Amino acid sequence: MSSSKEILDDKKYNKLIVVLSILIPIAVAILFGVKIPNVEPLAFLPPIYASINGVTALVLIVAVFQIKKGNRAIHEKLMKLAILLSVSFLVMYVAYHMTSDSTKFGGEGVIKYVYYFILLTHILLSIIIIPFVLITYVRAITNNIEKHKKIAKITFPLWLYVAITGVVVYIMISPYYV
Repeated sequence: MSSSKEILDDKKYNKLIVVLSILIPIAVAILFGVKIPNVEPLAFLPPIYASINGVTALVLIVAVFQIKKGNRAIHEKLMKLAILLSVSFLVMYVAYHMTSDSTKFGGEGVIKYVYYFILLTHILLSIIIIPFVLITYVRAITNNIEKHKKIAKITFPLWLYVAITGVVVYIMISPYYV
């Protein structure tokens, strides 16, 4: 059962969670359409941010194992690292797209449909995951552990899917980079 202090602590973050959950996707969409003129494309970034997605997936898995073993301090550090990695990915992703044209997938047949399914679910879930990560994090830092555990059971597989499919999308499109 949550104490009234935990509920108040959670609620004081709700506006920030809503604002960030709306502003981040809007900012990314706007910045995605902005091209910085006369700037060399940052063509080296895609393998780096794809690798960051892979590391994020591994960090998430290790963090879950650590909490299951009762290592709360290590779990907390790993989760903060996962958030930092995700923010780093986002900054690099936006920087790349502000300096480079989008790469078209060149595959044909069934693989094209597989690629677009993975890409679409990756994009949609990367937007949906934002409030889940923020709520899960707030419930942890406000020591609302029971509610944290409940939402973490949803957040973890969604975030893991986004991290893994980020790598898959990169691998599938990388032959078509110019």
